[in-house]
Amino acid sequence: MTAHDGTIFFLPGLGFDAAAAAPLAAALHGLADDRFRVVGIDLPGHGGSPDAPNGSVSALADRAVEVIEAEADGGPFFLAAHSMGGKVAALVADRILSGDANVFGLAGLVLLAPSPRTPEPMSDDKRAEMLSWAENGLISEDHAVEFVAQNVATPLDDDDERAAIAQVRLMSPLAWRRWLDEGSTEDVSNDVGPIDLPVVVLAGEDDDDLGASAQPRLLDGVYPQARFVSLASTGHLLPYERPSEVAAEIVRLWDATVSVSPQLTPEWGRLVASERTAPEARGFLSRRVIADDPQYTPRALSADQLTMLRTLADRLVPQPESPRIDLAARIDDDLAIGRGDGWRNTGQPADVAAYRLGLDDLATLWPADDRAEQDALIDGIISGELNGFEARGDSAWNGAMRQHWLDDVRTDLTRVWLSHPASMARVGYDGFATSGPASGPAGYITVAAGERDPWEPAELGTVASDDDDEQHDHPNTNTTRTVEESPAWI
Repeated sequence: MTAHDGTIFFLPGLGFDAAAAAPLAAALHGLADDRFRVVGIDLPGHGGSPDAPNGSVSALADRAVEVIEAEADGGPFFLAAHSMGGKVAALVADRILSGDANVFGLAGLVLLAPSPRTPEPMSDDKRAEMLSWAENGLISEDHAVEFVAQNVATPLDDDDERAAIAQVRLMSPLAWRRWLDEGSTEDVSNDVGPIDLPVVVLAGEDDDDLGASAQPRLLDGVYPQARFVSLASTGHLLPYERPSEVAAEIVRLWDATVSVSPQLTPEWGRLVASERTAPEARGFLSRRVIADDPQYTPRALSADQLTMLRTLADRLVPQPESPRIDLAARIDDDLAIGRGDGWRNTGQPADVAAYRLGLDDLATLWPADDRAEQDALIDGIISGELNGFEARGDSAWNGAMRQHWLDDVRTDLTRVWLSHPASMARVGYDGFATSGPASGPAGYITVAAGERDPWEPAELGTVASDDDDEQHDHPNTNTTRTVEESPAWI
């Protein structure tokens, strides 16, 4: 297992390369010691890297995905992206969450004055001026100095200014012109839908085109969970102007989401990312592992009904205080989009109506702060014999209706818990990795107690040897992981 909590992959803006991640890495180290590994990415034509085959944003994303696939360790990670890198990050995130990239663990985005999916706002005069700087080859010292000065609210210190100017001068003239002519004007809205990840967007109040006042409008509908942070006395070069503030927001977002949500170990994460796992399976596992929104607003249930469902979930599927899965919120989201198991008992209302009726009824019966009475109530509904609780309930919601409804709730809660990748790992299920395009047998070779195939996580047993004649004498370690304190109700 890696020593750090996670990785921050940094996608720089126009003119900048992997070296632009250095101030952020230093600020993170000062704030959080060695919790995070920072990996800067040289996009095509930046930092001396080769130019892309064409000027599309997709070609830039190809390179970013290639680096992330090579550098990801299987643990959770954020994408931090500045300006041009923000537009690239949208495509990269979409590919990862769809399963098209051989990567697992994307947990959030930290966007610094990002370029939007739509054409970037820039005056024709400004675009023409910047294009003229690369007409005859590499950008000159004077133009690089001017570019940096135009994009900051106050001058950088000498070392940072020299580093920024050197990166701009190193950039490929072709890549510079391509971004201004093609990438920045490209609309990738049809390629990237809403990205439902934890996201923080930072921007400067002194940034004319991509600043704090423009970002909510430019990103409208793209990141449903986005939180916007406005930075006073700040221009466009946030990686150099405000690395400490960026680092603080990274830690804040990480602690509010990743740290309180169950995660896979890097070994399991690498298995999901491998070619043993089909892209479709990798996509839904990548989406399921995303931390629940701590500010989740119910879409199908009322706030009180969601609270009741959370209370019931805590009794039926006990979890630690942290990390935990918000099972109730995930069920509410399923109800809102009509995702379910496709059947119900005769006479039972449709799912949304049944949940609303059942939770309202349960709220009238629920014994607050008395676990013994709560257990008795649950047992009574399951058996159909409520005894003293019956008189307090809704007479229209009779014993059989309650019983059938709670059967469905128990099934839904168990299904949602078990569908989380961390739960799959906990019970030792790695069958998702038997349908991908990897060469060799797609399924299992060794099926024996306490033994595993070489590709399976080490915790699932020992690798079988050809001459092991006692393979069936070992205890089955794959079946010993259980949910602590789980009652028989589930």
